[in-house]
Formats: sequence, C-alpha cells, structure tokens
Amino acid sequence: MLWIQVLVNGLALGGLYACIAAGFSLVWGVLNIINILHGSLIVLGGYLAFFAHQQFGVSPFVLAPFAGAATFLIGFALQRFVVNPVMGRPVLITLVLTFGLNLFLDNAMLATFKADYRKINLQPPLGVAEFGNIIVPIDRIYATAEGLALVGALWLLLRFTQLGRAIVAVRMDRDAAALMGINVSWTYAIAFGLGTFMAGASGALLAAIFPISPVSSSGYLGKAFVICVLGGLGSIPGVVLGGFVLGVIESFGALALGPENALTISFVLLLILLVVKPTGLLGRKGFA
Repeated sequence: MLWIQVLVNGLALGGLYACIAAGFSLVWGVLNIINILHGSLIVLGGYLAFFAHQQFGVSPFVLAPFAGAATFLIGFALQRFVVNPVMGRPVLITLVLTFGLNLFLDNAMLATFKADYRKINLQPPLGVAEFGNIIVPIDRIYATAEGLALVGALWLLLRFTQLGRAIVAVRMDRDAAALMGINVSWTYAIAFGLGTFMAGASGALLAAIFPISPVSSSGYLGKAFVICVLGGLGSIPGVVLGGFVLGVIESFGALALGPENALTISFVLLLILLVVKPTGLLGRKGFA
C-alpha cells in the first residue's frame, strides 16, 4: 500500500503545482518573457497571506485571491513602467531585466522579513482524510482543489472572454492585433498582471502547507520552469498535466532518494524531456 500512499501524496500537490506554473507559462507564452521574478512573487504572496492570517485570523484559502489581486497590481505596474519599454527586444534583455527585479525583491524581502522560515498554522488544524489505509492532509486537498479552480478560471478567461481573445490575438500576431484595434501595450500589461496574480495566489496556498522564506524563491521558479517544459509551453491543460506529473515524480523520488533531492529530480526530468520531447507533453503553438 505504500506506493499508493506515495502516489496520492503526489496527486495532492499536483493542482497547487499547476497553479504555480500557469502564470509563468502565460507570461512566457504571450509576452515571450522568461519571468525570473515569478518565484519571488510566489513568496511575496505567501508573506501577504501569512501576515493577513496573523493579524485577522482569516484562512489562507480565503486570502489567496486577495494576495493574487495585490500581486496583480504589482505585476501590472511593473510591466507598464519597467518591462514595456524593452518589449520586442532580444529575449536576453528581458531575461536580465527580470533577473535584476528578482534580486531586488528577494533582497527587499530578506531585509524586511529575514531569512527565517514561516508557515501559517491553521487553528484548529484541518486534520486528515482517511480512505482505508490511505491518509491525505485536508489542507493539501483544499490547496490543490483551489489551485485547480484558479487555473480553470484562467483557462475560461482566455477561452471565452473578449479580453482572453485579445490576449491570444496579441500572442499570435501583435501587429495584426493592433490593426484590429487591440491596445497591445495594455493587453501585455494585463497578461503580465494575470501571471503575477497566479503567482501571488499560489504563494498564499503554499504558505498553508510549506514554510516560506525569501531563499526558497529559486526553488519555486525551478518548479514552474520544469512544469512549463514538461506540459508544453502555451497549453493550460499541459500545465495541469505537468503539475500532477511533477508532483508524483517528486513524491516517488523523495521516497527513493530523500526529500532533499526533490529539486534535483525535477531538473533531471527537465533535461531528459528536453532531449526526448522538447515541445512537452501537450505543447502547442498558440495559447489555448
């Protein structure tokens, strides 16, 4: 039964991992920017939920959309005033820019919050759900369910709203989209803001399960990168599939090699996939 328990543990994290990667994939797919800042925004969302829970006692599962809204405003402003002037430049320029922003935010959080790990302790604890001999923490069930709901809402927005169609149009051909009357710069800012919304919301959910610290931002960025490549850039279903696959592989890898090697296992998986199937499992040209 041990392997079933390990499998369930991995699946219980899959939805949360998908939420971590969805915003990263959106920004990469639409703006052609590898947003190195993404991991730090996840941690910032975790801190917002942590202090809001500490001050007002509100559940992080309720706070997640509000943490996402706060990081949306940060992301929107960053794109409008910092990133937008270098849009259309070689990808190395935007890579260096977001790397610099990441260093700034990481060091600002280190100076403000220190490097201590902090975790939201729910009172009373949610306990565990038992299915025969299988035990699943209820907080993980809540986090993965809400993570999947947020990813589903993003997919619906992209697929069935005028804003979503504008984002897809800009992704496919920005010049043609501009000729059709779409404000390209505003669409870029909103798409970047949506990516940071997903980062902040997933950070709030993470803080209810794992300890957070500014020094852990690179780990979350690495997971987002692996999931995007694993599922296929430009595919929301691919991000969901990649999240569950990574969760299961990490869970079995932790059993075999120890939890301290989980990130190493992720990058080995990334290297193998880049050689075998560089487009990912469900990769596609346009953002569905």
